[in-house]
Amino acid sequence: MADPTPGDAGRYSYDGLDRVLHEKARLGILTALVARRDGIAFTELARLCSLTDGNLSRHLDVLAKAEPPLVDIHKGFDRRRPLTTCRITPSGRRRFREYLTQLEQVLRDAAVEEDAGTEKGKARPGLAGA
Repeated sequence: MADPTPGDAGRYSYDGLDRVLHEKARLGILTALVARRDGIAFTELARLCSLTDGNLSRHLDVLAKAEPPLVDIHKGFDRRRPLTTCRITPSGRRRFREYLTQLEQVLRDAAVEEDAGTEKGKARPGLAGA
């Protein structure tokens, strides 16, 4: 194991891994929304993310109340039936991209560390293909 150098302090702290986004359900919600510019019906989003209506509602509330809001929730009607549509906001899209950039850095760092361990004959499982 290499000795730590003073310049390494905090190297793996990953402050860009936003706690609001770094929750499994909210990560799934934003991933589903980012590809659908026109939004998606609440019921379809719940199905895609395997969440109950109550759980999805709770997570959407966190995302909608973030500063600035990450999602927009529109309640309306479609042929006299209630329809709730969820969309990612422009700031939500930006913040999600920043989060993904940080997550990509985590993967790159892990791959470098794995390669360094492999070179020393200490192969570590779990990062194949990273």
